[in-house]
Amino acid sequence: MENHSFQADAKQILRLVTHSIYSEKEIFLRELLSNSSDALDKARFVGLKDGEFRTVDNPGIRISFNEESKTVTIEDDGLGMTKEEVVENLGTIAQSGTKKFLEAMETGDKLENLIGQFGVGFYSAFMIADKVVVDTLSINEDSEAIRWESDGNEGYSLAESNKTNRGTTITLYLKEDSEEYANEDLLKTTSKKHSGFIQWPIFIGEEQINEKKALWTRNPSEITDEEYNEFYKHITGDYSEPLAHIHLNAEGPVNFKAVLFIPKKHSMQLENMNYKVDLSLFQKNIKVIEHANDLVPHYLRFICGVVDSPDVELNVSREILQKTKVVEMIKKQITKKVLAKLKEIANEMPEQYIEFWNDMGIILKAGIPEDEKQKTKILELFRCKTSKSMTNWRSLKEIKEEMVEGQDTIWQLTNVTTPEQIVALPILEGFKKRDWEVMLLTDPVDEWIVMGLNEYDEVPVKSVSQGQFDDEEEDEETKENKDKATPLVEWLSELLEDEVKEVRISNRLTESPSVLVDDEMGMSSNFQNIMKAMNPTGAMPEAKRILEINPSHPLVKTLADLNTKGTAGIEPFARLLLDHATIAEGQLKDPQGFAKRLQGLMEKAASAL
Repeated sequence: MENHSFQADAKQILRLVTHSIYSEKEIFLRELLSNSSDALDKARFVGLKDGEFRTVDNPGIRISFNEESKTVTIEDDGLGMTKEEVVENLGTIAQSGTKKFLEAMETGDKLENLIGQFGVGFYSAFMIADKVVVDTLSINEDSEAIRWESDGNEGYSLAESNKTNRGTTITLYLKEDSEEYANEDLLKTTSKKHSGFIQWPIFIGEEQINEKKALWTRNPSEITDEEYNEFYKHITGDYSEPLAHIHLNAEGPVNFKAVLFIPKKHSMQLENMNYKVDLSLFQKNIKVIEHANDLVPHYLRFICGVVDSPDVELNVSREILQKTKVVEMIKKQITKKVLAKLKEIANEMPEQYIEFWNDMGIILKAGIPEDEKQKTKILELFRCKTSKSMTNWRSLKEIKEEMVEGQDTIWQLTNVTTPEQIVALPILEGFKKRDWEVMLLTDPVDEWIVMGLNEYDEVPVKSVSQGQFDDEEEDEETKENKDKATPLVEWLSELLEDEVKEVRISNRLTESPSVLVDDEMGMSSNFQNIMKAMNPTGAMPEAKRILEINPSHPLVKTLADLNTKGTAGIEPFARLLLDHATIAEGQLKDPQGFAKRLQGLMEKAASAL
């Protein structure tokens, strides 16, 4: 016999597992049965590979008990463990055997529905047991059986085992306050409650106690939220509960059943071009496709669950799936139901919806330009920050309903920065003066979103950075300033013809001397910046922008007077108008020239003192 000490703060972690992590003692059975299911999944997968492996007829899980000795035993015909694996998986409290297993499988056909966190789940046994004995025999024929034994305190012992069948047997020596678990009825009830969806048969004596019927084929009214949540965790490996579930039973032109989940957080792999949805396609409980990407549109790729349809051909391939009318009909129904569920959440649980939008809004809103048929429904789900609401997300409906008198357009501004930075841009000065709310869109994808967002509920949606800004009623002083600035505009147009497309008097500025805007029919500067960032070495023609000047600003008024008088040497001052506009955007393109002009002006100012 070998004696070993636990690694890495074992006593503290064990105390957390046995007293804090789990709210009820009965969870131990769920955790151990989940581990057994994992082991059987792994054994099936390994058995498909070349090599010499121990085999078992009719593999499954068996639970037994002894009322006299007060023990509960859980045995599976799974992968089993070698001595080294026992030390690694059970000797380190928080070691994830499942994670290690997946990392070792260097193949594209990995099992991705394993429950995981073997170490922590296994040690939940010490909530009800003061001693745990594990006898295990690896699937590898060249390994020997090993026994692991521990009281959950300082360490564990290893010894030879007389186990002859592949798999793992866990014997729990019950604590006095947990002896009620050495009871057939309680074991049956607890197993059914937590593990009814496990695909491997679970037996107590001769009776199989887990349901043979797949969750998605059952009546939704008979399924508890806890069962849905456990199923979600089982198929995704997520340890948190989903935001919502959808249970479908469609009959008609196409027949299918589905259990779908909207997670609270999206998987980071969904941000990759080669993402895989956690949505499996079954036919009559037989898995056809592990990751059925084509069952949901790109913008709903966060949806996970199971779809089962007898109308889908068994030999369907990914290419055939994409062209199948049945699949397109299933996709349409799923999309409709998911969008309806999201609308329900937005209306009835607005705080939870905002949390969802914070995480997955960047994915969902891509459907606005992608899916014309569902565009109206997606717009109802759209949220954004605005110039009037920097902390709270706003819907398009709210923005429209609160448009002020004289405003006939919903305005938006795209800029890859933060709402706090974008709201300070000079281009918004006229909108603040008129008390017009502006949508602040700061995600790179927003540039594509607005391409498909020309109106909402019969109200035009326009960019504040493109085109002319209509005149408002002006006083005599403003009219006079515009008249005086007109010759300056003509002179600046010639001076800056290589840098800008046009120079014109601005109706949108109130405080700043100048601002750059985009041509109404041209490519936006934000879009150009995004494309450059995506392909920094690629050649891309740069569209010239329009320089607008504020005729009421002191600098512009002074330049207008000097220009009218024909004063020489004002070119550096004039170019400062363009410099100011680019600096305000954080886009200064000629820092050396700006520094030289600024130095000259400083020298003139100093000499005049």
